[in-house]
Amino acid sequence: MLFPTTIAGSLPKPAWLAEPERLWPDWRLAGAALREAQRDATRIALFEQEHAGIDLVTDGEQSRRHFVHGFAGALAGVDSAKLARRGIRGDRYEADCPTIVGEVRRNAPVHADEMRFAREATKHRLKITIPGPMTIVDTLNDEHYRDRKKAAFAFARAIREEIEDLVTLGVDAVQIDEPAFNVYFDEVDEWGVAALDACIDGVRCETIVHVCYGYGVDANVKWKAKLGEEWDQYAHIFPFLAQSKVGAVSLELAGSHVPPRVLGMLGDKKAAIGVIDVATDRVERAEDVAKTIELARRYLPDERIICSTNCGMAPMRRDIAYAKLRALGEGALLARGETILSR
Repeated sequence: MLFPTTIAGSLPKPAWLAEPERLWPDWRLAGAALREAQRDATRIALFEQEHAGIDLVTDGEQSRRHFVHGFAGALAGVDSAKLARRGIRGDRYEADCPTIVGEVRRNAPVHADEMRFAREATKHRLKITIPGPMTIVDTLNDEHYRDRKKAAFAFARAIREEIEDLVTLGVDAVQIDEPAFNVYFDEVDEWGVAALDACIDGVRCETIVHVCYGYGVDANVKWKAKLGEEWDQYAHIFPFLAQSKVGAVSLELAGSHVPPRVLGMLGDKKAAIGVIDVATDRVERAEDVAKTIELARRYLPDERIICSTNCGMAPMRRDIAYAKLRALGEGALLARGETILSR
């Protein structure tokens, strides 16, 4: 099938589960009631994706407060209660960051229960999103390694162990989220891609790395407004990713100033192009999505194009996010030359 569809990862959480439209929401429940509510929210997230025509679905990250700390905070050596406020993403904004206090180890599976449940709840192909080593290191306060490269490879080992277990549970694809790649170009070259490759070395599933300009939150929107008429960050890192072991690169395109010619820098990699803009509440028409796909076809053969969202939609209103999912699915149908059916 041409132009298969997926999402970058997260979907908004229901208000009965967590504070709405927040990146770091507080849970409304606790204990067994919270776990049951998270499963109910996962069922909804899967249903909405299937109903919209999404081919490779995720659990919507309904059991995680934050895309980084849902994984990193479960590892030995990370103290989630010891917070330090610091600048992240090249000091684009500040965040309260958990602390690395010792040797990072994965003593137990982190997302196995969530993925086992999701696997049983859908017959679609299933993807999990896991934060990448550089992004994890950039979102923590390091009091142990005091060396970003050493810390990154420690997290890479834990990520690879996690992926191996998830594949045995039936996960079809793993997406490593590395928004930090768009900030630290020298480190991407020096050790970032090597740490990424260490996460996926020898794994038996589809692999994707997601590099974007961030959620549609105020700090990211203001940062992007300062980047000028052409965003050239991808031009710095795509040549390195072209040499990596990852199978596909997920990138931002719709509603951005990313020059589409950078798609030609990915070597033989597939590209999960962002055809949905998560930085606006405007809901795309199917025709808008199809036009973005046509733009990508100028630079990539059809068989290397995957259709996705620019980034996660965790802080978005639920009704808008679901409408955007439908536009994604219908736009891919249009690009395939198929008839849009009422969903």
